Amino acid sequence: MFRLTREVRFAINAADDRPLDRPPTNSYAGYPSLNGLGHYFTLAVTLAGDLNPDSHYLENIKQIDQTVRQLAIPLFDNTIRHNPSHFGAPLLAEIFDLLQNAWPPAKLESLTLSLSPFLSLSLHATERPMTRLSQKFEFAASHRLHNPALSDEQNRQTFGKCNNPHGHGHNYELQVTLIGTPANNSGLLIDIPAFEQTVAETVINRFDHKNLNLQVPEFQNEIPSVENIARVIYRLLKPKLQSDRTKLASVTVWETPKTWCEYSE
Repeated sequence: MFRLTREVRFAINAADDRPLDRPPTNSYAGYPSLNGLGHYFTLAVTLAGDLNPDSHYLENIKQIDQTVRQLAIPLFDNTIRHNPSHFGAPLLAEIFDLLQNAWPPAKLESLTLSLSPFLSLSLHATERPMTRLSQKFEFAASHRLHNPALSDEQNRQTFGKCNNPHGHGHNYELQVTLIGTPANNSGLLIDIPAFEQTVAETVINRFDHKNLNLQVPEFQNEIPSVENIARVIYRLLKPKLQSDRTKLASVTVWETPKTWCEYSE
């Protein structure tokens, strides 16, 4: 099965300028364009299915763009202007219902609404009515990859430069993803400032500008690989983010822009 994702970028401006009456001239930046004070969003549409035998497309991306602009963007506009309490998960669910049969025979597999470059809501067909919320964080730390059960030569062969006795550092990115149903009028799964404070107190303050091997107790007997860092963070956060409506779905840690690991249980 093929999965195709198209990200549709658009703005809801303070003034209702009805730019959808005109063809886009800068689709890279988004359409309608942000022309000052307003709201800028991206909506990632993932379709699943087989290729069209004539075009060898799963779906023509122009048709995805056109359908989202015709059906979804007016809903965003109306909700933001007239019914803001419906924003967030309720609106995403309504849009999913509206689009789920829009591109037959392809099936709508998921929608991801990015509220900022770091905060997003997503809805997956197999998880409904639950919604996912993802927020990104960052911290800087140093580590050394070394297994005391191996000889020095075996460690050098296994870890290469990462076995440097003096360690080395990374600017890590951390994404924490929750899954559940909204418990408040914001349409989100959790109060975002409270969520950020929990992650900061539990993880960021504990890891930031630390030597993970020497200063973080969880790595006294664990090699601080990106895989183990993701697992340790998940297990630190899991009891802190559990509620009747919401639980921790996954933790993803980027060691570099080219290397990251997701962990879930």
